[in-house]
Amino acid sequence: MTMPSVRSLWGMAFALSLGAAISLGMARFSYGMLLPPMREDLAWSYTLAGAMNTANALGYLLGALALPRMLRRWDAVQVFMAGAILTSVFMGLSGFFTQAEPLLLQRGLAGLSSAWVFVAGGLLAARLGNLHPPSAGWLLGLYYGGTGWGIILSALSLSPVMAQAQAQGLAHPWVWAWWWLSAVCAACCLAMWWPLKRCAMWQRQGWLGQAPDQSTADPKVFSWQPLSFALIGYGLFGVGYIGYMTFVVALLRAQGQSEAALMVFYALLGCAVLLSSRLWSGLLNRAKAGGALAALNALLGVATIVPALTAHAGAVMVSGLLFGAVFLSVVASTTALVRHNLPASQWAAGISAFTIVFAMGQIIGPLVVGWISDGPGGLARGLVFSALALLLGAALAWQQKPL
Repeated sequence: MTMPSVRSLWGMAFALSLGAAISLGMARFSYGMLLPPMREDLAWSYTLAGAMNTANALGYLLGALALPRMLRRWDAVQVFMAGAILTSVFMGLSGFFTQAEPLLLQRGLAGLSSAWVFVAGGLLAARLGNLHPPSAGWLLGLYYGGTGWGIILSALSLSPVMAQAQAQGLAHPWVWAWWWLSAVCAACCLAMWWPLKRCAMWQRQGWLGQAPDQSTADPKVFSWQPLSFALIGYGLFGVGYIGYMTFVVALLRAQGQSEAALMVFYALLGCAVLLSSRLWSGLLNRAKAGGALAALNALLGVATIVPALTAHAGAVMVSGLLFGAVFLSVVASTTALVRHNLPASQWAAGISAFTIVFAMGQIIGPLVVGWISDGPGGLARGLVFSALALLLGAALAWQQKPL
C-alpha cells in the first residue's frame, strides 16, 4: 500500500483538530463565556470562579502524568478517542450540579480526559509531520488551530442557548449551555470515528511509529535538564495565558461591553486561532531553539495587558485578535521543539514533560489572578499579573539553546 498523500495528511490533521476543539476549545475555554452568568447566579467570588479552571488544570496535570504509562499499554489513537468520549460525558455532567464541590470535581475530570485527547493528538500530529517534513509545521498548526472551532462555537452559541433557557423561565440557564456543549462534543466524536480508524490502520502499518511499548520512551532515558529554560518559560505561559482566557470576558462585561460585543470579541479570537496555523508554520519549521517560544510569549504579554489598561473597543478587539493568533502556536512551538531536538522514541516523553509544566502553570494562574481580582484594582490588576508572567516566560525561553 502506498504512503498517504499530502492531502490525506492534511485531512487527518483536520480530523484530529476536532479533538483539540473538544479538549481546549469547549472543555476549557468555553468556561470564559460561562463564568460571568455562573458567578452571578451562584454568588461566587473571583477566587472560587478561578478555582474552577484550576480544578480543570489539576485534572489535566494528572492526565498528563498518567499518559506515558497509558501509551505503553495502548496506542495513541485509542487514548485519543477514549479521552474525547469521556470529556463529552463529563461536560454534560457539569450541568447537573449547582454546588461548588461537585462542579469542581466535574471540571477536574474533564481536565483529566482532555489531557489524553490533547497530548495524544499532538503526538499523532507530530508523527504525521514526520511523513512529510516540509508540511510538519502546517500539520501541527492545523491540529492545534482546531481549538479555534471550539472557541468560535462557544462564542456564537452559548449566549443564545442561555437566553432561550431564560426566556422559557428555566432555572440556572447556564446548565443548558453545558448540555449543549456536551452534545456538540459527542457530534465531534462521531465525525472523527472513521478518520481515526484510518489513522489506526496507518499506525499498524508502521507509518506513524512502532507499537506502543516501543515508541514511548523509558522515563529514565528522557532528561528534562537540557530543555529547562524552555520548560520554565512554557510553565509561565501556562500561568499567564489562562488568566486572560478565564477572566477577560468577565473584565469586558464589567467595563460595560454589550453581550453582542462579547460574542464578537470571543468569535474573533477563535477565528484568529484558526488563522494562526498558517501564520506561524514557517517559524515552527525553522526554530530549533527557544526563539519561537520567546517571541510568541512576548506577543501574548502585550495582548494581555491591553484590556487591563484601556476599555477602548478597538483596542480590546485588537487584543483578542493578537491573543488568538498567538496562544495556540505557543503550544505548537513546544511540540516542534521536541521534534527538532529529541529522537522520535522520546517524543511522547518530551511532549508529556511540556504538558506537565503547562498544567502546573494553569493550576497556579486562575487562583492567583482570581485572588488578586478580589482585591483592590479588580480584574484589571489580575491581568497585569498575567502579562508579567508571560513576559518573564519570554525572557527565560530566549535562553534555550538547540540540543
